[in-house]
Amino acid sequence: MIKSMTGFGRAENLQGNRKFTVEMKAVNHRYFDVSIKMPKKLSFFESAIRTLLKTYMQRGKVDVFITYEDFTEENVSLKYNEAIAAQYLKYYRQMADTFGLRDDISVSVLGRCPEVFTMEEQTVDEKEIWAVLEVALKQACEQFVESRITEGERLKEDLFDKLDGMIRDVDAIEDRYPQIMTEYREKLTLKVEELLGDAQMEEGRIAAEVILFADKICTDEETVRLRSHIESMREELLSGGSVGRKLDFLAQEMNREANTILSKANDLETSNRAINLKTEIEKVREQIQNIE
Repeated sequence: MIKSMTGFGRAENLQGNRKFTVEMKAVNHRYFDVSIKMPKKLSFFESAIRTLLKTYMQRGKVDVFITYEDFTEENVSLKYNEAIAAQYLKYYRQMADTFGLRDDISVSVLGRCPEVFTMEEQTVDEKEIWAVLEVALKQACEQFVESRITEGERLKEDLFDKLDGMIRDVDAIEDRYPQIMTEYREKLTLKVEELLGDAQMEEGRIAAEVILFADKICTDEETVRLRSHIESMREELLSGGSVGRKLDFLAQEMNREANTILSKANDLETSNRAINLKTEIEKVREQIQNIE
């Protein structure tokens, strides 16, 4: 199956007193580029998160947003720093003696001093947290991949339609070639008759001129290669997988053949067909940029 590089996924997982919410979105990119935004206290999971994401996607610029809520009541504790309190008390008494002030330091005053009492988070079990986070990540990734597949199938159908139209243009160019040669021979014969009047020009001379002209405008090689590239692209789309780069290369080769056909064209209909081919190839290339 074909996957688009644009996608979105979201999942929540609540287990016990812990809840994770994961959202991810992506746009096209040449490589796999991940940006993860999450609470700093979860930063030690970043490597594991990246490893997990790589099992679901190969290309694209992916933004991942993770929120964490901990409803446990024992996750923080109050810490009393006696050494800090002792220093505050020492300096308060020193100030009272130096300036002749009344020493009115009380427990409530001392307790309000910075760093005497602090809130400290308890050590958590990383494996336990990862088990909850991993479930949310996998569910978000699965939804993300499904959205990519859905969009990828739409892209594939659109590309098939464009490839069918390109084949019709190639057929028309090949069908037109013998008509161009017949018309050129007729025009050349009439021109010779006008110039020479009753005198006759050797048939061999006319045939030689026709052969030279045919060699200049012949696009057989280009149409054969172009048809082959179109069929190769169709096969890649049917095979599925991460084929975006292969398709981009094929589109470049197709454009090269279309340019050559246009440069050789000495006929309005052929020129129009070649221009239409270039237009469709450019549309194909734009669509391919969104395929993983």
